[in-house]
Amino acid sequence: MARPTGRVLTLLELLQSGGTRTVAELADRLGVEGRTVRRYVDHLIDLDVPVESVRGRYGGYRLGPGYRLPPLMLSDDEALAVLLGLIAGRRAGLTTTQHTASETASAKIRRVLPKHIARRLDTLLEALAFTDRPGEFDAPDTGVLLTIADAVRHHRPVSIRYTDRDGRRSERTLHAYGIVAHSGRWYVTGMDARIGEDRTFRLDRIADARTLPGSFEAPVGPGSAQRVLSGFATAEYRHEVTLRIHGTVEQIRARLPAGVANLEEYESAADEDRATERWLRVELRAERLDWLPPVLASLDRPFVIERPDELRDLVTALADRLTSYAAEPDREEPMS
Repeated sequence: MARPTGRVLTLLELLQSGGTRTVAELADRLGVEGRTVRRYVDHLIDLDVPVESVRGRYGGYRLGPGYRLPPLMLSDDEALAVLLGLIAGRRAGLTTTQHTASETASAKIRRVLPKHIARRLDTLLEALAFTDRPGEFDAPDTGVLLTIADAVRHHRPVSIRYTDRDGRRSERTLHAYGIVAHSGRWYVTGMDARIGEDRTFRLDRIADARTLPGSFEAPVGPGSAQRVLSGFATAEYRHEVTLRIHGTVEQIRARLPAGVANLEEYESAADEDRATERWLRVELRAERLDWLPPVLASLDRPFVIERPDELRDLVTALADRLTSYAAEPDREEPMS
């Protein structure tokens, strides 16, 4: 039979799973009488665990918000899920605090893991590989992130101090539409009230955020993620490229995703869908063009280059090189 202390911890675990638990339900799960459940609840309250009593026909007990985080009771699968989330977030550069906070949180959980769970985790980590290098990105300030998230939810303007990629500092008033995680970084998209245009800002470049009085109406249209991707595709770069490609939306997007290029999808006929091959206009901007000819070749679809002429020359040069490589005879005998 479980000792009273063990039952008190089990009670805490049951309450942490969420919702209101009736006395009868808790008594059944713990194998005790109702008055014993109430005594165990008193033990938790004495430990400063914020247990609330809910009255009424469907009343019982639930956890309420407290001034500090109570002891967490995690199942084996929950502990593994939290640790893997911390590892993957740190690897992808999506931690929202300094790396030390993520590492110390991982260490605290690993320190109390049962040996058989720790072995399972070590086995998984030994078998786990990532296709990219660990993220070395600057993490956004947690206070800034939470302040902007609150402004997004309540449609409140927010004052930010921002440093751009050239090191120029400015103070802006932002009507924030949403927060987006993309390619290892955090972004906020919204309207810069001073110029009246939509902008996307890196959160790690925001030194301070302060909610302002007033409110604004969020615009209808694309979601925050699509706005960020469109912003990348239309950013100011050296070259503006316009193409017409014959294929399906999926075929083109496989090589030119939304964060790279804008795809003008003409209105389809009633019997036409995204899987129908047709001519679609593609627009993108790039600092360099040398990466585009191989991408267009990998599409293996008919295309027309509208601009710039330099891209047309690069595609022709690639085609000539491939033709010459294919025409060359073997110069080495195969190994026997």
